[in-house]
Amino acid sequence: MPKKIHLDVVEQASSLRSDGSRNHVHPADVKGRFVKARYAVFALLIAVWAALPWIQIGGHPAMYLDVASRHFYLFGATFNAQDFWLVFFLLSGVGLGLILVTTIFGRVWCGWACPQTVFMEGVFRRIERLVEGPRNQRVRRNAEPMGFDKLWRKTLKHVLFVLAALVVSHIFLSFFVSMPSLLSMIGSSPAEHPTAFAWMAIVSLILYGNFAWFREQLCLIVCPYGRLQSVMTDRESLVVGYDAKRGEPRGKAKDPNAGDCVDCKRCVQVCPTGIDIRNGLQLDCIGCTACIDACDEIMDKLKRPRGLVRYDSLNGLEHKPKRVARPRLLLYGAVILAWGVGAFFALRSHTSFEANLLRLRGAPYHLIEDGQVVRNLFNLHLVNKASEDASFTIEAVGMEGSEVTIGHPELQLDSLGSREIAVYIDTPVADYEVGSRVTLRVTRRTSEDTETMDTDAALLGPRR
Repeated sequence: MPKKIHLDVVEQASSLRSDGSRNHVHPADVKGRFVKARYAVFALLIAVWAALPWIQIGGHPAMYLDVASRHFYLFGATFNAQDFWLVFFLLSGVGLGLILVTTIFGRVWCGWACPQTVFMEGVFRRIERLVEGPRNQRVRRNAEPMGFDKLWRKTLKHVLFVLAALVVSHIFLSFFVSMPSLLSMIGSSPAEHPTAFAWMAIVSLILYGNFAWFREQLCLIVCPYGRLQSVMTDRESLVVGYDAKRGEPRGKAKDPNAGDCVDCKRCVQVCPTGIDIRNGLQLDCIGCTACIDACDEIMDKLKRPRGLVRYDSLNGLEHKPKRVARPRLLLYGAVILAWGVGAFFALRSHTSFEANLLRLRGAPYHLIEDGQVVRNLFNLHLVNKASEDASFTIEAVGMEGSEVTIGHPELQLDSLGSREIAVYIDTPVADYEVGSRVTLRVTRRTSEDTETMDTDAALLGPRR
């Protein structure tokens, strides 16, 4: 006869007490394969992020967002303000990718790659453990009155927190002012660069307040991702969960009628948001896998199989059949395929330069030479969007019978430089026809290639 399973109701461990006051979470240290892998991922992500302002591609930082000049450099590609519409594909791609990843792997983003988790667990929490010791010592010391030992540890910890926040904010600022400019600013007075200094100070203050005090509350209160989890996941999504059929009823290790869970609460002690994973899938769970390593450690000591807490789907945790292919994945795949096609053609439309023929403000045309010639006035707006300097040649195409005057038929433009060139079109009134157009051919030449673009505009004149 199968054993009857009974799930005891466990009091919810949380970052909030029953009266609504803050319960500061002090997660215990844990060792295991997932913790090692996560720290390796954290180190890699931080290293790549910190190195990007130093890496030069095509003479510019790998990622440099010069908002003041509206010039943007991304991994060798250059963009200006006219390319801002491409941000739609960037943001929508990130959103669609996050939805797909969440559907398959659950909240792996939160636990492994979210900047809040990466810096909290990979930097600030490690500083705290280094200065104040393991969880039991921190909890006991916090409950004691202020003494010398508590004072110097708290002071040192927060000084290191401030220094870490300053380092992070300076690296963040380098993405917008470039690393050479940032190093120059650091060596000069803040009064010489008040805007940059103000941004650095504000970002540092926000980072310090977040990682020193707000912490997991950002995930639980501010971030909407946890609330969207219920609509992005299903019973086949991979989650961090507890095998209740195997673990219940809880009891002592020597009790033959008890399940594998000995109710040591080790999984609760290591949780960075203070929840009990045995209560099922919860919005507060960020999928950090600390409870998996903690439980595996206990199972090893008890010589029981690992996996009481594990990565699995809800169906897998309930020992039901599992499947990978399902309708929502096919739907998401179709949407992402459509996005990919749109993004491909959008990026292909991005050119190395832009040439737009614009009519000057004022009268649409002028009659000169006693009304025998109609003059149209234009400005050719030319932008070099490439990462290198280029020379340009401008010529009129198919303008027989008209005299075309181009202010600068040949010119040189710096990378992301722009220029407005005056263009006059003089057409005899006798040769003017309604619907006539002027076409200018712009040729861009660099040391490596040549590219041509045509731009045109309508000619205006008196009706005959």
